[in-house]
Formats: sequence, structure tokens, C-alpha cells
Amino acid sequence: MDLTLGHEVGYSIPQEDCTGPDTLLRFCWDRLLLQEVASTRGTGAWGVLVLDEAQERSVASDLLQGLLRNASLGNLPGDSRVVVVTDPALEPKLQAFWGNPPIVRVPRGPGACPTPVYRDTVPTDRVEAACQAVTELCTKETPGDVLVYLPSEEEILLCCESLSREVGPLALRGPPPRVLPLHPGHGPAVQAAYEDIDLGARKVVVTHWLADFSFSLPSIRHVIDSGLELRSVYNPQIRAESQVLRPISKCQAEARRLRARGVLPGKSLCPSEIKHEKSPHTNSEKSTVAFCPKSFLPSGSCLCLYPKSFLELEAPPLPSPRVCEENLSPLVLLLKRRQIAEPGECHFLDRPAPEALMQALEDLDYLAALDDDGNLSDLGVILSEFPLPPELAKALLASCEFDCVDEMLTLAAMLTAAPGFTQPPHCAEEAALRRALEHTDGDHSSLIQVYEAFIQSGADKAWCQARGLNWAALCQARKLRGELLELMQRIELPLSQPAFGSEQNRRNLQKALVSGYFLKVARDTDGTGNYLLLTHKHVAQLSPYCCYRSRRAPARPPPWVLYHNFSISKDNCLSIVSEIQPQMLVELAPPYFLSNLPPSESRDLLNQLREEMADSSIESESPSTQEFGDACVLQ
Repeated sequence: MDLTLGHEVGYSIPQEDCTGPDTLLRFCWDRLLLQEVASTRGTGAWGVLVLDEAQERSVASDLLQGLLRNASLGNLPGDSRVVVVTDPALEPKLQAFWGNPPIVRVPRGPGACPTPVYRDTVPTDRVEAACQAVTELCTKETPGDVLVYLPSEEEILLCCESLSREVGPLALRGPPPRVLPLHPGHGPAVQAAYEDIDLGARKVVVTHWLADFSFSLPSIRHVIDSGLELRSVYNPQIRAESQVLRPISKCQAEARRLRARGVLPGKSLCPSEIKHEKSPHTNSEKSTVAFCPKSFLPSGSCLCLYPKSFLELEAPPLPSPRVCEENLSPLVLLLKRRQIAEPGECHFLDRPAPEALMQALEDLDYLAALDDDGNLSDLGVILSEFPLPPELAKALLASCEFDCVDEMLTLAAMLTAAPGFTQPPHCAEEAALRRALEHTDGDHSSLIQVYEAFIQSGADKAWCQARGLNWAALCQARKLRGELLELMQRIELPLSQPAFGSEQNRRNLQKALVSGYFLKVARDTDGTGNYLLLTHKHVAQLSPYCCYRSRRAPARPPPWVLYHNFSISKDNCLSIVSEIQPQMLVELAPPYFLSNLPPSESRDLLNQLREEMADSSIESESPSTQEFGDACVLQ
């Protein structure tokens, strides 16, 4: 087709919009489309919307369907059509949700599907078993690229490193295989999986659940499946994420097997016949599309690193809906922006737990995003404009009051796209280079220092590699920072000049962070780094990559810290941590938040401190107290 990318056909992804006024067909990330639909009345400026891979059950996909169903039931103007593409296993639920719409069934083409080969037992070392299977394929020189599924990004990197060492010395007739990781943390570099740099080299793509449905290469003929996924599941009662290792669904297992259906380059399916029929039970119209055969590669292979009974007995039919497993504060903020008074009024394919919705409303109330009637406050309307978690957006808005916008813009971008070091240093030299980037005030200031050094290096990739930093993630952070700055200018928020490193800026940055993250504060209870979280009675330790952990003994851990994330795992870590003063928390957190804290020694200390500060302010208004008090406008 004689079309120009960015004109008749375009795409919209985070930090990049390649569309124009003449664009007729646009490919769009579901979260971006959700923000557009939540900001407009009706269904938006399009005639036909195709929601692909609905069986993935992302929050954005599920909520989009809920909002669009409400719009269609409200008889809003326009003749918009919605096409939902999904796995047959989800068909009954979608049919009931949308009110028995017409169904078009597209059968799988004539490509040969491999018969899965199951292991008798689950291997004790998944990475080693996957590497061994890849090596055997390479040794036999069986044609076709390989797709390896492992649960976590850590295992993906370990597998890639191991394979790069093992397949290089093999005596192969052609060039050595190209080992390529495929996961979100790899950034734009994942594009290498689609490129044919060396036409004679086999690709070995190592990935996880990301490639279950939305990734496919015609040259893939061999799949090695671990049968597991590592997902973050949010617990609203303790405001924390747990890393859950669990079996994939039967739907995912089948999708992984189908990745090994090889199609010759340049070949495709062509429709040859369409049959229509009406269901006698639902009276809905069903169509079946038949395809004429094209040229396919012979059947490949699918090695499952688990017994068949494991899949039959432990795997659920479909993936778990993410709306039941994520923090719902951003979702509730969008629903309020759409002027849905109560989240319960929105239609969900699977309704979230009531306590999850209540916790989200409570958090938004603490952040002053809701008024006394439960609607969005003026501050909440501004918060909903930012593509950030509500607490981070609140900290960014507070920086306007505390005159540290430049630094908070950098920090917001880094926290979203490039949260520092995630792997241990490979050598002493790399460890020394990392320590040079650490800031005495903690991880948040260290992130700002990393970003500024990255920019001063000219965004040099070798500079990042020498320090164990993700170059692609830092490039994403630079794009996101520019996007946030443009948004703040568009809604006419005040900006400030850079002042990073000064004492006043240091205190202002801490105030801005506490204004948004007062829900995420912990206290060292015994002086050894055992931190009790204020909002519940869980005990956690600092992450191994925290700058306080890398300081030489006898450095004492800070008594009070603010953290970005708490994950329940084998060591219950607080990640991205900075020291704060409890006086600042008493001044900037809403009083009713402190009153609602569960009973603990920490709460008693804060209440005692609040009484002392109140008595002191009655006797004489000290400059430091006045300084804090003037900053509470955003509360």
C-alpha cells in the first residue's frame, strides 16, 4: 500500500506520537487511549476501535471496555464501533458483558502446530535446563529461531549471559546464534529481536509473559517454555506488592506453543470464504472465516520444562485480570475524572475487591485529590493530567510551592523510567564508579545526580555500561522529563531554576517528597536497619542497591526514611530510600492521617512531637515552623 507513516498511518506510544491531521489508521498503546477516553465525553474521535489481545486482561483494556460500554448504553452521539479481538476462552464472558454482539471466528491457519513435549519433572534450575535445551538445538543444527520463556527479568539476563558463553565455542557451520533478551527493562533495544542484521545467524530470543500474545516472529520454530510467570500482585491492606511466582494459564501455554508455527518470509494468509450463521441460543450472529493455504515451514518443536499434569492440575484457564492485582489509585482517579461518582458504577469484566477500591479512595483523600463530597478537587483535576502515580504527581505539584520543580521533574522521570541500579556491580572498578554517583541525602538525590551525569556525558552508551546503568531506560527518562515539562507549561504551572546541591534546595526537595509520599514512611526500630512501616506493622530492610547499604561501616542506617516502593519478597525490601526528619512529616502530612495510623511506638513519637510543636508555636512562632506552615497550601 502506498501510504506514509505519520500521515495516513501512524502510531502513539509513550513519549512518541507519530500521527497527523490526515491519519486514518492509528496504532495506540492501551493506556494512552484510556487517558484520551477518560478525558472526553462519549467514545472519542474515531469511528472504529479494535481492542487486540483482550485476553491479556490489562487494567487499561478492561477499563476501556467498561467506559465504552457505558458510553454505548448512554446512547451518546456518533456511530462508533468496537471490535474486541480475544482468545476463544474469553468469548462467553465478553459476549455476556457486551450483550450478545455479533461474533466473527477466525480459525487458525494451516500452519503445522508442534506437539508439546513435556518433562517428567520440574527442573531445579530453570535457567540451566533452558540453556541445555537451546544448546542441543544448536548442536543438531535444526533450522529455525528459538523462543525461550522464563519467569523473571533476572532469569532472562542470567540465561542470556550463560548462552552467550556456551554457544560461542560450538563448532557450527554458520555464524554463532544471536542471543537477544526481550523484556520491558530492555527499552528500545528490544527492536533487535525484529531485525535481520546477520541473515545466516539463528536468533535465540529469551523473554517472559510479555511475549505470550503480542509478540510473534515468522522465523520462530522452537519454543522452550518454563510454564511459570513472576508477577507483582498488590495487597491494598498493607499497600505493598508481592512478587508471586505462579503457573501460567492454559491460554498462555497454548499461545506459547503457537509461537512455533513457522511461516515463510513474505507469506501470509488470505481469506477465501466467509460463512454466516445465527446462534439458536443467543440469537447473535456468528461468522467463520476460512483461509486458503500459503507456504509454511515444517512443524517446529515445543519443549515444556514441566510435566503435563502440572498444566492440567495447577494452571487456570485464563490469565488473572490485572484490575484485581494492581494498585487502583490511578484507575479511581481516571474514573473520577470521567465524572463517574462512584467506582462501583463502572462496569468491569471482573469487579475489583471492595477493600481495594476503598483503599484507593482513602489514599486519594489523603493526597487532597477529593473534596468533601468525594468528587475530584481542583488539585485532583491537575493530578489526573499527569501520566504518573498520584503520589508522585502530588510531589511534583508540591515542588511548585517549594521552588524545586527542576529537580522534581528529573526525579519523577527517573522514578518512572530508570530507577537506578538493579544489578550488583560486575567488578571493583564498576563499584567505585557507582559510588561516585551516590549522594549523601539518599537514593532520590542519587537518581538526580545520575541523570545529570548522564546528560553531561552526552547520553553516552559506553558511560552507562561502565557503571551498570540501563542506557535505554535513561534515554526514556530524558524523553519523559521533556514531556512532563511541556505538560506543566501547558497548564501554566510555575517552574524554577536549577539549584541542585544547595542546602535550601535539599530541604525543599525533601518537603516536596514528603508532601506526596507521607504514606510511605518507615522508622528504624532498633538501630540495625529493621524498619517498621508506619501504615502497618510490617518490618522491612533496605534494598541491597540502596546507597545507605553501600557505605562503609560503621555507618548507621537513618532513623526515619521515605521510600518509593515496598515489595514483599524473600527479604522484604524498601527500594529508593531517603532520610527525612519526623518534624517534616508532622508538618506536611494531613493531621487525620497521623491520627489514623495503627498503634505503634512510631505513632506515639509523632503525636508527642506534634504536641510539642503545637505548644512551641503558641509560645512563639519560630522561623522554621513558619517556613513549614507556609508550605501547606497544597494540603
